[in-house]
Amino acid sequence: MGLRDRLMNTLQDLRGKGKAGLGSAVGNTDLEREGRADQTKAGLKDAGESVKDAASDVKDALGGS
Repeated sequence: MGLRDRLMNTLQDLRGKGKAGLGSAVGNTDLEREGRADQTKAGLKDAGESVKDAASDVKDALGGS
């Protein structure tokens, strides 16, 4: 997984945490829900990239190009 992808996912997660916290603090459930959705999306992207990395490692171990 590229460093840029990992940074973008982390940034999306942090923005989501900020939105969720702000939404909770001001009682805006829509903003809180949007923040949690952003966090979930970032987590799913990270998981997908981890699967790609694992597949690449297996391919390399088997001598694939």
